[in-house]
Amino acid sequence: MHTTDSTETTVTYATLHQFVVSAFERAGLSPGDAKAGADVLVMTDAWGIFTHGTKLLRGYLRRLKAGGLRAKGRPKVAAEGPAWAIVDGDSALGQVTSVFAMETALGKARGCGISYVGVRNSCHFGAAGYYAWLAAREGLIGLSMANDKPSVAAPGSRGPITGSNPIAYAVPAGRHHAMLLDMSVATVAGGKVYAARTRGEKIPSTWLVGADGKPTTDPNGYPEIGALQPAAGHKGYGIALLIETLAGLLSGAAFTSGVGNWLWDDGTQPTHHGAAFIAMDVDAMMPRDTFRRRIEAMVDDIHNAPRADGVARLYIPGEMEWERYELAINKGIALPSDVVASLKDAAAMVDMNFQKLYS
Repeated sequence: MHTTDSTETTVTYATLHQFVVSAFERAGLSPGDAKAGADVLVMTDAWGIFTHGTKLLRGYLRRLKAGGLRAKGRPKVAAEGPAWAIVDGDSALGQVTSVFAMETALGKARGCGISYVGVRNSCHFGAAGYYAWLAAREGLIGLSMANDKPSVAAPGSRGPITGSNPIAYAVPAGRHHAMLLDMSVATVAGGKVYAARTRGEKIPSTWLVGADGKPTTDPNGYPEIGALQPAAGHKGYGIALLIETLAGLLSGAAFTSGVGNWLWDDGTQPTHHGAAFIAMDVDAMMPRDTFRRRIEAMVDDIHNAPRADGVARLYIPGEMEWERYELAINKGIALPSDVVASLKDAAAMVDMNFQKLYS
């Protein structure tokens, strides 16, 4: 590890991964489950998505130690057909259940061409993009999504109606990195509102509605009052309800106000999050080489399209993250100071010597 002149601390991918594995094992996870959780969190940091990477370890450890997350929980298929399944997460770590569910979806898609797997009795699963990428890594198209505690308004509501409900897709792209999009249905992450509140700054009027349901530039009081605005208004709200349907209603999980807050609610209780995973086998629909040539041609067309003055490059979704990933593998992951502070807290929770581990 080394600290730069800025507020970043750089660690190798392997070092950070081993730290997270060790922390999870000390909290009672099996080596396999600890690795699965670490795989998701560290990959997310390597992509540069620090809000959903190892910064969350502290919150997961709190729930594991309290019992709301079951260290020995085992996700299982509760019901299934040839092209679908419902997975009961047994309140295991959300990453463990989600990897199990996507792997189930991949197996069924290889047999039927397309599959759906819904998840109930789970918890916060981190970055949705990781599970979609598991499909693209195997040459399939993947979608992943989950519901969450309401924090986002509906057009005209005075408070939150849906969660920020992430949705992601990943598409294998031949000689290019997988096309990868991971987004929530909110205009902005709640963490940005918290940061502005801490700094005493006003926020753009497109971020938040106040207690009266009207747009506000005042972040004070959130999340106790007010709610995030849905991305693109009624469009983001509509997507949120699609996710709620597939991840919450159809899976048998809790939905909308029935979902627990994994970070702040009683750590001894399960949160009953839902999730959904869809996999599509390209080979079932056209020869893989044909699809590869077609998507490579599309990406090349985008890269070669006319650009506005001062724009050096046109990107497809995921290219920036893959560039950050390659840099992280070669030169280490530059962790922001808030992530380092959270990891220090996590180390203390499981009696690990943070400084010795990273020296």
